[in-house]
Amino acid sequence: MSTPDFRDIWVYLSTSPLLGLTLTLLAYQIAHALYLKLGSHPLANPVALAVALIVAILTFTGTPYAVYFEGAQFVHFLLGPATVALAVPLYAQWPRLKKLFGASMLALAAGSVASVISVWYIAQALGAQRQTLLSLAPKSVTTPIAMGISEKIGGLPSFTAVLVILTGVTGAIIAPSLLRASGIRDDAIQGFAIGMCAHGIGTARAFQLSETAGAFSALAMGLNGVVTSIVVPIAVNWLG
Repeated sequence: MSTPDFRDIWVYLSTSPLLGLTLTLLAYQIAHALYLKLGSHPLANPVALAVALIVAILTFTGTPYAVYFEGAQFVHFLLGPATVALAVPLYAQWPRLKKLFGASMLALAAGSVASVISVWYIAQALGAQRQTLLSLAPKSVTTPIAMGISEKIGGLPSFTAVLVILTGVTGAIIAPSLLRASGIRDDAIQGFAIGMCAHGIGTARAFQLSETAGAFSALAMGLNGVVTSIVVPIAVNWLG
């Protein structure tokens, strides 16, 4: 009796919707363990490592993304409750938030507009086509909002999703060091800036800095999603 090889076993397991969920959790646990082993180095971002590991496994086994997502959708569903739960640490920062409300709203407006216009002109200067520009415009907000904006303005939602993840990982890696190098030490300001540019992945990184940074990052992430959904269509029409 022949022994089944790895691909035969995988084909059998892939019929279970729990495969995607199990693979996602294991990939993140492995990535997080590696992140800790490397001394929490920013370049070893566990989200980026987990994504790379899952992509490698799906590619090697020839598993369609739709099959994987049958199980991974359970994690996707939890994004909603997890986002709402971010209101708890934010509520604890309410007194500080009231004092910084005016400055925060000004930074939010400036950051949202600057994000859209800068990426448009940089990509345009590098020769990007219009559809690519439209896909890039909402790259600094959380994935569901960015994909919705991209679809409405004529971009490619799937491409936008990839750009959002890359933006979040890049922001989580370089933003804390860049802010410290700029002389910014206040946790609230650091968190707000990280949430503005790196959405959910950045917010996870901000919580590693402090609860205050995480709370303000969550606030910036949520508000930037609302503001960007208004700014992008207007900016796209203005930019042509």
